[in-house]
Amino acid sequence: MAPRVLVSDKLSPTAVDIFKNYGVEVDYLPDVGKDKDKLLEIIGQYDGLAIRSATKVTEKVIEAATNLKVIGRAGIGVDNVDIPAASRKGIIVMNTPFGNSITTAEHAISLMLACARQIPAADASTKAGKWEKSKFMGVELTNKTLGVIGAGNIGGIVCDRARGLRMKVVAYDPFLSHEKADKMGVEKVELDELLTRADFITLHVPLTDKTRNILSREAIAKMKNGVRIINCARGGLVDEEALADAIKAGKVAGAAFDVFSEEPAKDNVLFGLGDNVVCTPHLGAATSEAQENVALQVAEQMSEYLMKGAVSNALNMPSISAEEAPILTPFVKLAEHLGAFAGQVTEDPIKKVEIIYDGRVAGMNTKALTSAVIAGLIRSVVSGVNMVSAPVMAKERGIQISETTQDKSGVYDSYIKVKIETEQHERSVAGTVFSDGKPRFIQIKGINLDADIGRYMVYTTNEDVPGVIGTLGSMFGEAGVNIANFSLGRDKQRGDAIALLYVDELAPDSLISKLLASGKFKRAKALEFEI
Repeated sequence: MAPRVLVSDKLSPTAVDIFKNYGVEVDYLPDVGKDKDKLLEIIGQYDGLAIRSATKVTEKVIEAATNLKVIGRAGIGVDNVDIPAASRKGIIVMNTPFGNSITTAEHAISLMLACARQIPAADASTKAGKWEKSKFMGVELTNKTLGVIGAGNIGGIVCDRARGLRMKVVAYDPFLSHEKADKMGVEKVELDELLTRADFITLHVPLTDKTRNILSREAIAKMKNGVRIINCARGGLVDEEALADAIKAGKVAGAAFDVFSEEPAKDNVLFGLGDNVVCTPHLGAATSEAQENVALQVAEQMSEYLMKGAVSNALNMPSISAEEAPILTPFVKLAEHLGAFAGQVTEDPIKKVEIIYDGRVAGMNTKALTSAVIAGLIRSVVSGVNMVSAPVMAKERGIQISETTQDKSGVYDSYIKVKIETEQHERSVAGTVFSDGKPRFIQIKGINLDADIGRYMVYTTNEDVPGVIGTLGSMFGEAGVNIANFSLGRDKQRGDAIALLYVDELAPDSLISKLLASGKFKRAKALEFEI
């Protein structure tokens, strides 16, 4: 059955065609996003939801979305999506961070020029029949210092355009390396230095707990007199009350804002402050090119995921490209099986999980594989968990997760090893993918073996003594449980031994009890895997 997508905001007709060309059923209902009750009524029918900013995907909507697998936001901001709720439900949230980067950067540059030369006020004055040349005295941008807060996709383009205007550019961004800054032709500085040096300051960061009011009253006080501030990123990055006071006091010479702490901004402290303040109604992405680009991009991304399993620009899951998806898929399945084994044989609360990637697999998308391990692990106690929701649940349970990659260190081209630590025990299980694409267990508790993975299995541990195999065979026979495959391993003669039995049905509790009562087995556990 083809996946079904709801488009609840206005998207390009070409985007709808992209869904259809992929074989996705699509309902284009652009007014539903504004109708909360209707959205709640119908959302359970869909595998995907494509939105802009009008649709509010609240926790209530997500709870009603019983089949939803992916939410695609045509644009960069996802303030209208409850991402934690989506993650707990296992729903991927995607955005399109590159589709409107140029448009937003150009708007920031436009606002900077408009602010520097008071163009809106001069335009209004001239059209009113006045000729006030002396009133609108501006400043040049050449040789002025521009402080860029956030030098990512959009901020990086602003840096490039500003250098073309012969401005000196300093950038504050914790993720910007000095090497990258050198290539961009900008100077990487700390925030306080940027505040004291910049003639113009422009913001290009998301709104988070760390960035909220990043330009606070205290930050504004550190700025040089006559600074001009531009914000085309997100409302809430600047303390608007403090900025208004600084403009009135002459500390700040001008401001240009496209975004506000409350939108739509029908009333704001920045309005009416004078000719040196320029305001626009969140137009950063409002060009025909950008609107078309983000619509096509979100349709492409959602279709690639729903039809091929490729994940790109996801905010709550590692990306998996369409090219690597076929290569990664058998290792994702192996990772899930390893996590499922560890989860099912571990009764105590898990404190730590260490995942080791050895050989060829170490060069793959290990973030996605780690999510798969955790999904298998958590799924052993909570049903319906997937690669999106599992890491959230693990974090909520206080489980520490680490991964290590290393060069080939054994006979296998590549393998994954999962180590589990509880208060009482440490356990490990390792596996690989053979050339036939089938995952296999190759080591448990440090004991080597070679075991096919079936839907139903039984795991036993015992001392390496005669008679164990006979006991297994007779007891399974008496219980009417057929053994499809049988794998054994031991650490040394008369030492610790393990067995993995691949059976045709889930072993009943009565059989497990008899195995343990025989006195030959230290542990016996019925296992079930999603094949």
